[in-house]
Amino acid sequence: MKRRTFPLALASVLALGACSRGDKLIIGTDATYPPFEFKDEKGEMIGVDIEIGKEIGKALGKEVEFRNINFDGLQAALQTNAVDLVISSVSVTEERRKAIDFSDPYVKNGLAVLVPKDSTVMKAEDLHAPGRKIVVRLGTTGESWSRENLKDAKITALDNDTSCVMEVVNANVDAWIYDQISIMNHHAMHPEKTRALLTPLREEVWAVAIPKGKDELKAKVNEVLARMRADGSFTALAERFMAKEKKMMAEQGIPFVFEIK
Repeated sequence: MKRRTFPLALASVLALGACSRGDKLIIGTDATYPPFEFKDEKGEMIGVDIEIGKEIGKALGKEVEFRNINFDGLQAALQTNAVDLVISSVSVTEERRKAIDFSDPYVKNGLAVLVPKDSTVMKAEDLHAPGRKIVVRLGTTGESWSRENLKDAKITALDNDTSCVMEVVNANVDAWIYDQISIMNHHAMHPEKTRALLTPLREEVWAVAIPKGKDELKAKVNEVLARMRADGSFTALAERFMAKEKKMMAEQGIPFVFEIK
């Protein structure tokens, strides 16, 4: 699950225009989501998804250009030929499949829960107690799941991660429902005030987003992902970017995000 919706937002990308490709592969990403896509202290884009994009470029014999685009404009960028691929922690959904195509999945993620340290919520079933106060990120699958499944809860939707996590830190709510990786990272920033319940409420997968009809490109992307799984590249990326997340998931007996059957 990505932390925001992924709608068609043409107005936000029209200025990009169609690209003159040549020997360049243009990849859209929203570089605000460590450890998958973010900027280092020098302003350079780094992360798991950035490395995947570089490997795809090598396989195609093309120079890679990453374009930093707000997440809600990425699908439009793909559909208007402003980018060739989108690699940005994008969840595969049937609604998105109507407009764009996807590679094989490379991450299995899920909805998880961040609770105040002293919260009585110890497992998913505890969320269903009457009177629960739940915070969600506006427009995410965490919000839609909560509204569909927690009918007796008071649900507050906020428009950024920081506001959501502070509701938990200050114990104003019983829980925040969001994706596993974000929950892990926010717990790591507030270990004295929060607990992370990582057993997924619902599993989701992430994949590379590809324009409809680009079957040869899709095949090449899938070939690169399969090779990276086979040769240990994903293991190396986990060690480089996700050591703390891997440790936390192991401690809770949860398969790591790259363990896709």
